[in-house]
Amino acid sequence: MHKLGTPSSYWQVSKNNVILQRTPKPPQPITFPVASRKLTLDLQRTAIIVVDMQNDFCSVGGWLDHIGGNTQLLLKPIDPLNKLLPALRLAEVPVIWLNWGNRPDRLNLCPSVLHVYNATGEGTGIGEPLPHNGSHVLEQGSWGAAPVDGLHIEVDDIHVDKYRMSGFWDTPLDSILRNLAIDTILFAGVNIDQCVMATLQDAVCLGYDSILLEDCCATTSPAFCTEATLYNIQQCYGFVANSTDMLEAIATPTREENDYATRNRRTL
Repeated sequence: MHKLGTPSSYWQVSKNNVILQRTPKPPQPITFPVASRKLTLDLQRTAIIVVDMQNDFCSVGGWLDHIGGNTQLLLKPIDPLNKLLPALRLAEVPVIWLNWGNRPDRLNLCPSVLHVYNATGEGTGIGEPLPHNGSHVLEQGSWGAAPVDGLHIEVDDIHVDKYRMSGFWDTPLDSILRNLAIDTILFAGVNIDQCVMATLQDAVCLGYDSILLEDCCATTSPAFCTEATLYNIQQCYGFVANSTDMLEAIATPTREENDYATRNRRTL
């Protein structure tokens, strides 16, 4: 028999047989604090999405730097991500890098999207070259669309280009997550109040459980924007957690979690 699909969702086929039955992996629950409660999730049904940690936003010489923004503020997630991601990969949690990477012809972009990055129409906006290095702003394959230096990225990580504040519009992100049998998404990256928030909102509207990792996010917006984002996520969309608590939970599962996993393995 040959497997067709992903490790989480596949058929088994041969010349004479087709088996549609998927064999689920044993659950891997962890429990950690969120606000005043504890939250338990299954790592086998979880992915992490890291949003817009790319040169045009986070590096000197990128688009944000060109317009006078403070790129240093957006480097904050690098250290906690470099600590968290190896533990998640070891637990077989998919790591998804979601960056702006527009078509060179920009034919799928409406004026309202283009206006965000070129408010006066004079340049330099999406797809146009930066004057000092020639990199085309937020364009697929450009230096500006590439991940910022300092992040530890592995060959098996997943890369998805996006074309809106939300990574779900006009992209294969939803199909990828469903083929990976993902129920729960961890969110990290920049800006917490813009593209991270927009993608998280759409994830919840599509039926995913969503958890924002506060210490793995950053923004150049005023502090009240972060405060409002955290409030709204906890009030309306999901949960806010800290990566250090998650790391501790992965390293030291509780007795209850071990008992839960054992019971479910017997059931399977």
